[in-house]
Amino acid sequence: MGSVAENIVQTLVANGVQRVYGLPGDSLNAFTEAIRTEDRMEWVHVRHEESAAFAAGAEAEMTGELAVCAGSCGPGNLHLINGLFDANRSRVPVLAIAAHIPTIEIGTNYFQETHPQELFRECSVYVEYVADPAQMPRLLEIAMRTAIEQRGVAVLVIPGDVAMADVADDRRTVIRPTRSTTVPLPMQLLEAADVLNSAKRVTILGGAGTAGAHAEVLAVAERLGAPIVHAMRGKEHLEHDNPYDVGMTGLLGFASGFRAMSDADAVLLLGTDFPYPQFYSDDARYVQVDIRGSQIGRRHPIDVALHGGVRETLMALLPHLEQKKDKHLKDAQKHYARTREKLDDLAAPARKGQPVHPQHLARRVSELAADDAVFIPDVGSPVVYASRYLTMNGRRRMLGSFSHGSMANAVPQAIGVLAQDRTRQTVTLSGDGGVTMLLGDLLALTQNRLPAKIVVFNNSSLNFVDLEMKAAGLVPFATDLENPSLAAVAEAMGIRGIRVEDSADVDAALTEAFAHDGPVLVDVVCDPQELTIPPAIAFEQARGFALYAIRTVLSGRGDELLDLARTNWRQLF
Repeated sequence: MGSVAENIVQTLVANGVQRVYGLPGDSLNAFTEAIRTEDRMEWVHVRHEESAAFAAGAEAEMTGELAVCAGSCGPGNLHLINGLFDANRSRVPVLAIAAHIPTIEIGTNYFQETHPQELFRECSVYVEYVADPAQMPRLLEIAMRTAIEQRGVAVLVIPGDVAMADVADDRRTVIRPTRSTTVPLPMQLLEAADVLNSAKRVTILGGAGTAGAHAEVLAVAERLGAPIVHAMRGKEHLEHDNPYDVGMTGLLGFASGFRAMSDADAVLLLGTDFPYPQFYSDDARYVQVDIRGSQIGRRHPIDVALHGGVRETLMALLPHLEQKKDKHLKDAQKHYARTREKLDDLAAPARKGQPVHPQHLARRVSELAADDAVFIPDVGSPVVYASRYLTMNGRRRMLGSFSHGSMANAVPQAIGVLAQDRTRQTVTLSGDGGVTMLLGDLLALTQNRLPAKIVVFNNSSLNFVDLEMKAAGLVPFATDLENPSLAAVAEAMGIRGIRVEDSADVDAALTEAFAHDGPVLVDVVCDPQELTIPPAIAFEQARGFALYAIRTVLSGRGDELLDLARTNWRQLF
């Protein structure tokens, strides 16, 4: 009979897990030794445990299957926590093995002692401490089942001596996901139909829950004459092949998406947890569909709540909906066409010798990338440009830290995407702040031979934080970044590095990067004064910018206002 650690690895292999992301440590010795002796399991070595958790979450999001990461006791597994928060909030199945100090030392303030089961409770759907080998493999099976069924993070806290001990029962159970459909009761469907049929102007807002329901959403939009607005996580599922699409709303969105929502007298929310109350109209009635009933009504009061999967609920709802005229839809489409034209105008090349417009860079990334590329924007201004300029087609994917909102997500998530499929083109839209925050894991790309294409929007600043300060009426402080040539840094790490300082060189650099058979970092110098203007500017934001202008002049930095005006004149007129 083998050890607890060997049983864990063999059970994971039996369940189709092919790799574990992490860093070794003495408290993980039994676990890493079990992986070393198992040819069917790969150890994906990263340089920071946060990257291991982000990578596992990205793999789980790409495959829909359980992914695994591991960290040693104390600081080692503590580093997992940010990536695990992201995975749990993105609702993807991840198992984290959190090694612990020797059992007899727990509670003595021993070297590296923490209480992992308390630390991970908020970022998991299951966390348990394995105090005795006799608890295994039952706790492993419970953890795996919970992560898979609830689509979240499960954490097993295992002292190194327990992992090394003989397992009491060496069974290897295969956890098969359950499959079922959830549809609201007929009376609730009729209530929803009554709200939608009595409305004159219906708008649909869809999120990640619309995955697999593209045809059903379009059928309902056609019946209701409804424009479709998508949240960020709904973009890859709804934007493509969609004549009803009018873009996004929210801080990252388009004016057309905002207007389609504000003009509606009824809104149908589909699988979305869109978090910004200020972008919901108080003058509309709301019907919300979500597979998790507890999510309904969190962001805005709801008139009719439908607990069910989006696809099956819309199939059941459609026969009860009356055909509407399409005036509201046509108005929204016209507004979208004007908005799209203005956004595309901003994506023009900069004048020779001027920093690259980030809009131009994002659009050329989209136009030159593969038809089945995976895009991963860093949180901050790259997410804005991804939302506005990356084109989805039903085969492309877009991942990010869209719910948790963590910086430095892009490169670690690229590790997870490529580890499970090294042939698929994977492109990050990285901020200079994000890529340097976890800079060491560029080495994980070379060590694991992962051909990521890292496109850095290098504006020498924490650009989105800078914008938030200006909108609050503050003179930006502590947002500047003194960067080396990131292309040169990449070359020193064994990655092909390309530096771009002029718009005329963007296409050649991206073409070379996408054709290269290994990892590439394209370091693009972008204009730091470029504003990412939201679709609707509140009075407080306008007031804040006025205060910012006054305070900037009074602080002796009036030249910044000239640079700001020079860069953004084309956005305003």
